[in-house]
Amino acid sequence: MNVTVESLAPCKKLLRVELEADRVNEAFETMTRQFQRQASLPGFRAGKAPKDMVMKRFADDIQDEVKKKLIPDAYRQAVAQEKLAVVGYPDIEEIQFGRGQSLQFAATIETAPEFELPDYRGLPARRETTLVTEEDIERALTLLRDRQVSYRTLDRALQEGDIAVVNYSGRGADGKPLTEIAPTARGLTEQKNFWINMDKTSFVPGFAEQLVGAKAGDQRTVSVEFPPDFVTPQLAGKKGIYDVEVVEVKEKVLPCLDDPFAKSYGAEDLQKLREGVRTDLQNELDYKKTRSVRNQVAKSLLDRVQCELPESAVIHETRNVIYNIVNENQKRGVSKELIDTQKDEIFNAASSSAKERVKASFLFQRIAEKEEIKVEQDEVANRIQQLAANYQMPPQKLVKELQKRNGLPEIYEQILNEKVIDLLVQHAKIEDVAPAADEPAP
Repeated sequence: MNVTVESLAPCKKLLRVELEADRVNEAFETMTRQFQRQASLPGFRAGKAPKDMVMKRFADDIQDEVKKKLIPDAYRQAVAQEKLAVVGYPDIEEIQFGRGQSLQFAATIETAPEFELPDYRGLPARRETTLVTEEDIERALTLLRDRQVSYRTLDRALQEGDIAVVNYSGRGADGKPLTEIAPTARGLTEQKNFWINMDKTSFVPGFAEQLVGAKAGDQRTVSVEFPPDFVTPQLAGKKGIYDVEVVEVKEKVLPCLDDPFAKSYGAEDLQKLREGVRTDLQNELDYKKTRSVRNQVAKSLLDRVQCELPESAVIHETRNVIYNIVNENQKRGVSKELIDTQKDEIFNAASSSAKERVKASFLFQRIAEKEEIKVEQDEVANRIQQLAANYQMPPQKLVKELQKRNGLPEIYEQILNEKVIDLLVQHAKIEDVAPAADEPAP
């Protein structure tokens, strides 16, 4: 077999393969005998038909079966012979094939990137020596109190910190409804009994502060300017005018911070609740520190390698990232219309992220091979059990879903990557540093 390799791009090659006519004829003979053993022709018992009649009657079928066997076999042999690390599937073009002829075909393939593996031991990382403070605990307790908040209606003018219940209708500076500027902004155009926190950033910036001093039943005209980075792009930087009717003035009433409150969260008393909050905050802080170090060593490794990447792998990963971004936005309640308006930004972010992921995948695979890091079947099974519990579905059903979209290799790769990062962190040079003065603990 004759094989030549032509480089089309850093990760794309043209593989030309020629298989000798003798091997082609041998394959035809072997396939003809198989057909002869099974053929049932008029006037002959099954398997007793003459070879010439079988060849004539099943010529096209025999040729198809020989082609199905020879080309994949020759392709795999050529790839192994040239020691090519192929990514994805080949694009094969048949050039010559037939009985009595050599087989010739060309395969356009993408290959793994070529790069020198850098020194991955001793990668730098910084770990903040942050501690949980009493202020952190008080903030967390306030959040717990917020979950049990009640609201009291007041017979007085609105103040900062109150809740304003309002009816409003909005229009542009030209007097036209906002929906003519932004069709998806129905909620910004008109609402009834809408609750607004009386602070500068609530709803549209500058809206609430113009209601200070108003009482239930009062009507006001509010002028706003939508910020340049406003969530509805069509309104960004534009002016709006709102006709507002104050329906009610309310204030938040937080529960007392006492033993009965602590018991409502399953603690024996307030002291035990504080201890539990401290433990939870410390666990969260430790997790963030660990995640930060892992991200830093991974980034440091990626920054040390510059290489071209297989286009198909980047495209495939970009699709995965876009799917995840859109899915997360939909779970958060972002409308399809709004997502469509941001598709260019989503694609650009996904493309950049996908390139980093693909590069990391090749790097981690090389390190895993060098360090003989492997993933065992029981590790994959345990991960599937965890995912099934998270998704609240039977593990067998999850396995079937993963098999449908060829997702099991992704599980394997995730575990392998985690093991490689464990190794990087284990040998990293970690420097403990004081946290920034304006950065609070979680």
